[in-house]
Amino acid sequence: MISGGLYKFKQNKRAYFALILFTLIFLLSLFSEWIANDKPLILKYKNNFYFPILKEYTDLDFGGDFPTAADYKDPLIAENIQNNGWAIYPVIPFSYNTVDYQLNIPTPSSPDGKHLLGTDDEGRDVLARILYGIRLSVIFALLLTSISSLMGIMAGAIQGYFGGKLDIFMQRFLEIWDSMPQLFVLIIVASIFEPTFLTLLMIMILFSWTGLVGVVRAEFLRVRNFEFVKAAKALGVSNLRIIYRHILPNALVATVTFVPFLLSEAIVSLTALDFLGLGLSQDYPSLGDLVRQGKDNLQAPWIGVSIFVTLSLLLTLLIFIGEGMRDILDTRKNK
Repeated sequence: MISGGLYKFKQNKRAYFALILFTLIFLLSLFSEWIANDKPLILKYKNNFYFPILKEYTDLDFGGDFPTAADYKDPLIAENIQNNGWAIYPVIPFSYNTVDYQLNIPTPSSPDGKHLLGTDDEGRDVLARILYGIRLSVIFALLLTSISSLMGIMAGAIQGYFGGKLDIFMQRFLEIWDSMPQLFVLIIVASIFEPTFLTLLMIMILFSWTGLVGVVRAEFLRVRNFEFVKAAKALGVSNLRIIYRHILPNALVATVTFVPFLLSEAIVSLTALDFLGLGLSQDYPSLGDLVRQGKDNLQAPWIGVSIFVTLSLLLTLLIFIGEGMRDILDTRKNK
């Protein structure tokens, strides 16, 4: 069944190549430190090898005067390394928070050979921030989608399998919970303390776990009256085993098609919150921050165009993947 599903998915060329491209982009973002960084990948100084990507060194290690973290763009440190060895830098010699103090023009600066997508209004490389921002957004979306989906599937399974008063009570609870103003809660949290990755993730989970409850509940309500479920009950099989072994696989088939759409929704939510100033702080490489900078710096269209293309590409790929997974389960197309 799985191999047949993979074959049908490959038949949808658009979805198949979208999955490959999205996977490649995500894998590249996972190695952001090796692609975009203001530290050398490897350097040789006085016949000794150093790996700044993996370990932090001080100025004293390279002929500096202070026991602080080495600044490899400092003229003295750079000259000492050049005179006493060599250094290999990443393809993009800037990290997401590296400010280029050697710019001779006002920021944001336009794209050139040094900054392929230009800089933002603080002199930081836009391409490096996009690369790190993709990793942050996709990891956040994966965690949010997986945890909230697990919670939603469990809640929907309990509702649909047992039904009765428990189902009615949980339905009323979901109606009240879904009516809570998520934006106001985030405003309150942001006013009390600065949101971090984990706190924002937990808050988003509280409001996103209900997304799959209805789908799983409906599937359990349908399947629980099938003959094989009644036979399992008659043989004394426990409720937990029936839910896990006999009904849940059927429900997962219906819910797996929603995963790419939930991922895209999570990316949009994080970007929107960062754009409004209710999400992650300035210390994070946020795509939403680039959207805000594109709005605030209309005289620098390369910022807005770059982040528009990035978000459009990510969301379009996820939509194509979701459509491909949906087509696998479409019985009209499988005949």
